[in-house]
Amino acid sequence: MRIFFSLLTISLFACKQSTTDVKENPIGIVIHGGAGTILKENMSPEMEIAYRESLAEAIRVGHTILEAGGTSQEAVEKTIHVMENSPLFNAGKGAVLTAEGYASLDASFMDGKTLDAGAVAGLKHIKHPISAAIAVMNQSPHVMLAGTGADRFALDIGLDSVPNSYFITERRKKALERVQSRTNETASFYDPIIKDSKFGTVGCVALDKNGNIASGTSTGGMTNKKWDRIGDAPIIGAGTYANNASCGVSATGWGEFFIRSVVAYDIAAMVEYKKMSVTEAAKKSLQKVADLGGDGGVIVLDNKGNVAMEFNTAGMYRAHMNNQGDLEVKIYAGE
Repeated sequence: MRIFFSLLTISLFACKQSTTDVKENPIGIVIHGGAGTILKENMSPEMEIAYRESLAEAIRVGHTILEAGGTSQEAVEKTIHVMENSPLFNAGKGAVLTAEGYASLDASFMDGKTLDAGAVAGLKHIKHPISAAIAVMNQSPHVMLAGTGADRFALDIGLDSVPNSYFITERRKKALERVQSRTNETASFYDPIIKDSKFGTVGCVALDKNGNIASGTSTGGMTNKKWDRIGDAPIIGAGTYANNASCGVSATGWGEFFIRSVVAYDIAAMVEYKKMSVTEAAKKSLQKVADLGGDGGVIVLDNKGNVAMEFNTAGMYRAHMNNQGDLEVKIYAGE
């Protein structure tokens, strides 16, 4: 009997010790809402407050999901939904307009555990492009769908659809009119709210309690774009990348240069193979973009919860929440 109780005591102690030793991975989430010539002197106090509140609202949605044990995929999707619903950003409602005056939407998503990915380009009727990108990953054998086929796929599986007019705002109409009256260039990033240019793409990277990273990016592209132009946002490895072995990345900027520099994968590769910090890798990759003549920014989150929010423009709408729930929301350089 004494031997039995001794064994029981040892077993209970071992069970208690193993339970104590189990540690959840740290969670983290970081978002961006576009980079560009965003100067405080050109921003009204009311508009600055609106941007800060919208960024805080979006990131809290994702952090709440992660805190409750939800997946990084769900956190990224629901966070980007908030920004796609806000006319402040160039994604979903409030997206910039093409030369023909309609919205054309792109998005991509990547799962860092499986390296599965999905992307859509040229959507015109799907309310949440990020959900369409995730659906391509989960419900099709493909990685990228474009144009009418992408819309048809999303409609066939029952995603929320809207008329193209849903996305169009007066602000974006005026921006298009201004660009078309002043320039013959193919495209422009002009935004009348900040009296200058910006890249209003939105993005999110999240790390869940299981140690899985996910990244997503959603955009309306460039004002006055022609010929069904597609930038880096829906391109895996350029505008979006995630790998549990290294980090997740979402980019915003002059897409042609980010595509040529394969920015998102470039950062992840430097983190994985050169053992660089996320900040060092982000700065190095953005310098390559600058050397080619482009600009923009990136958000990066590694598998330990370390974060980078780097850009080579005057500002970038951005926010971060860590494992402790600390929130930081920033707009301008130097904050």
